[in-house]
Amino acid sequence: MKLQAGQPLTLYVATDIHYLSPRLHDDGEAFHTYIQAGDGKQLSYIDPMSEAFAEEVKEKNPAALILSGDLTNNGEKASHEDLAAKLKKIEAAGTQVYVIPGNHDLSNPWARRFKGNSQYKTEAITPEQFVEIYEAFGYHEAISRDTSTLSYLAKVSPDLWLLMLDTSQYDLNEFAGFPQTDGEIPSATQEWIKECTRLAAEDGARIVTVMHHNLVDHSTVPIKGFTLNNSKEINHLFEKLRLNLVLSGHIHIQDIRQTNHGLYDIATSAFSVYPHQYGVLQYDPTGRTIEYESTQVDVEAWARKRQVSDGNLTGFAEYSRKFFAEHSYNKAYASLGELPLSEADKTLMARTMSDINLLYFAGRAASGPERERLLASQGYRLWEKADSTFLQGYVQSMLEPKSPHNTKLQMTLQGGLE
Repeated sequence: MKLQAGQPLTLYVATDIHYLSPRLHDDGEAFHTYIQAGDGKQLSYIDPMSEAFAEEVKEKNPAALILSGDLTNNGEKASHEDLAAKLKKIEAAGTQVYVIPGNHDLSNPWARRFKGNSQYKTEAITPEQFVEIYEAFGYHEAISRDTSTLSYLAKVSPDLWLLMLDTSQYDLNEFAGFPQTDGEIPSATQEWIKECTRLAAEDGARIVTVMHHNLVDHSTVPIKGFTLNNSKEINHLFEKLRLNLVLSGHIHIQDIRQTNHGLYDIATSAFSVYPHQYGVLQYDPTGRTIEYESTQVDVEAWARKRQVSDGNLTGFAEYSRKFFAEHSYNKAYASLGELPLSEADKTLMARTMSDINLLYFAGRAASGPERERLLASQGYRLWEKADSTFLQGYVQSMLEPKSPHNTKLQMTLQGGLE
């Protein structure tokens, strides 16, 4: 569907789907052991969750769906192929899909299938195969392609363009034996970005920039690998080019940050992790404004419509909340390790951490009555006195008040070089 100039647009953005094809596991012991050792991803139900999301997109019919990397669990070819089949159905219903890879998606030595009590290596994909599989989802529509990365420039409409940046580094994955998690934008790609902004300025279009890695830090606790390695350099470049909105992911939490120069980086929370959110953007070409708000995919409505018998799906919101709360509790309890604490104190602290995590990943920990309750709790006071600088700082950082709001934003897109 060709969109006209001056037309208001609705766009959806999702990230860190971490889709794992049902063909790659038997729901057995090895698979569930892997999930329990992980970082809270809801892999047991990632296929029906993705089906529910695809149905939601088809019914609401936004102009575009943007997927900002980590499309798959660990870059399995079968996962890429099966996800692409779902995206094809979305496009057939009238929504254009745009994708970029994340650090899990390409040349990943950790690609695995699960059977019984064992894991087995399975086929991963190359950058060339990524373009082949996802050709219809941005690459075919690209008006410009970067020669150094899988980045491209595409027009959602004559007014609004997408600068889809491949910030992942995967050339050394096979040699290293593990996927590289950090990201950057190389100098050659920076020169290409300058050309993209020139093209947009000539056409009077505004640009939304999309990348997997974060442009700015989304936590006051320094954790390597999430923010671009050359973030200061790229911030300066974007300021100069008047690119003032970035959609990112990777860190899995819902968080919006604004730089001193007015540039926004919206990190939408991981679709695969509670509360399974995606972002809705409304673009008004009259004022060149963007309104963003995160929303939760309605798995339960999809399950009812299909008369699914699995109670975990018909009651998915509560099931998923309990799953993530329990996972967070177990991780927090284990992190306390050998600290000189009573079992009662460890239990209370772990429960508090679990409660904070539920809010933090949803982007609701910076304000509201739940935050005040947690700050006043005995468990939080124990964390404040914990004999661990990192853990103490991490817990405190999650409840820090901040502006702007983490789940909503209204802003005006600047133009390129004019």
